[in-house]
Amino acid sequence: MNSPRAAFSDMQNGTAEDWQTIAASFGDFAKTLPDRIMDHLKLLEGDFGGFKVDRMTHCLQTATRAHRDGKDNEYVVCALLHDIGDTLGTYNHADVAAVLLEPFVSEANHWMVKHHAIFQGYYFFHHLGMDRDMREQFKDHPHYAHTLEFVTKYDSPAFDPEAETLPLDYFAPMVREVMARPRKSLYKKTMKEKA
Repeated sequence: MNSPRAAFSDMQNGTAEDWQTIAASFGDFAKTLPDRIMDHLKLLEGDFGGFKVDRMTHCLQTATRAHRDGKDNEYVVCALLHDIGDTLGTYNHADVAAVLLEPFVSEANHWMVKHHAIFQGYYFFHHLGMDRDMREQFKDHPHYAHTLEFVTKYDSPAFDPEAETLPLDYFAPMVREVMARPRKSLYKKTMKEKA
């Protein structure tokens, strides 16, 4: 509570010194993002949502499958976090996950996470009176095959209580590596100057 703080109470009155104080605090806080993300992922533990395994196990199995198949760390982290939005984005979980990952991952992996809910709908939308072929609107998109592979090989079959499921601690170094420095961010230039 004794850390330096800006003097202003209205942003328009902030000085360069105020903003340097805030930037220093931001840097320290940003370093803890991977751990906060993993803590939030743990909220999926025990939440079955009607599935055979809880949502945390599903995420771990999806990441395990991708990892065992030789996917790189960035892809595996996307697999791990693809459903992290289930807790806050009940109606748009894929969008929530995509927003969290966007600064750190490739355009292809971001698109994959953002659209995986539509692609997985092929397996169940028709049972709910929806169009199972909704993903076909993207058939000419450059990341269609990438996303289809993710859903088919890693996401869809990851509801098996008997399947290999590596623990979160196994993936923690990957999460920290991928989230160590954003590829794209409004603040990227400032971050480079401080590095």
